[in-house]
Parts: sequence; C-alpha cells; structure tokens
Amino acid sequence: MSAVNKAIVRRFNQKVIENCDRHEFEVLVAQDFINHSAAAGQDGGREGLWHTFHNVLHPGLSDLQVEVLDQVAEDDKVTTRKRITGRHSGVIAGIQATGRAVSIDIIDIVRIRNGQYVEHWGVNSLPSVLAALRSG
Repeated sequence: MSAVNKAIVRRFNQKVIENCDRHEFEVLVAQDFINHSAAAGQDGGREGLWHTFHNVLHPGLSDLQVEVLDQVAEDDKVTTRKRITGRHSGVIAGIQATGRAVSIDIIDIVRIRNGQYVEHWGVNSLPSVLAALRSG
C-alpha cells in the first residue's frame, strides 16, 4: 500500500502541479478534500488547491518543474520533501515578472483514500521567495 500511495503522490506532483492537468486533478483529488494548510481566508477545499496551481504558480512561473527529493509512507499517509522550480516570467501574488529563477522548498503530508488525496498538511518557502522577489 505504501508504494502505491507514494506513486499516487509522484503522479500528482508531475501531472497536476508540473503539468497543470485538470483531468488528472479530478481523478486524484477527492470531492471532500481538505487542505489543512490553506492560508487564512482562502478556500481549504479542492478548488482552493486547484487555484494555487492554475491561477498562482503557472501564470507566474514558466518552465515549472517539481523534483521529489524524499518520500516516506506509512498507513494511508505520504510525506514528501520536494522542490518546485521555475522562472518568474509572469505576475505572481501581484509581483510583476523579474525573470529571476525561483525555487520553492516544500514538505507536505497527504492522506490517501481509494487512490485520491483527501487531506493535506504542509509547509513551504513561498512566503520568503515572494519577499525576495519584492525586494528585487
């Protein structure tokens, strides 16, 4: 089960985050998904998750890639340490394109049920990356 769940998370990272594939998102994210790490005031459901990839990361970063650095799985949870990289070529969080390389470090935990994401907890370096882009 752990190997299957790790493969589901790797597929999500490649197909949904890297490729922004809505069909794969529909397949891999449960209707009752809860993002426990959603920012205050943001949608903690599945559409809020899609919004992050489709309306924040992809418009702001070209050549977006996800590198899975480590994965640990136990029972129905998978913990992943990963890095999202790209070039700041569009507006992200109100910051005009700088052309700079961007690297966002992430550690997340996902609970899988019936082959789908049902819960997420995570921490990432996006706030510090945005602060660095703002400061020039």
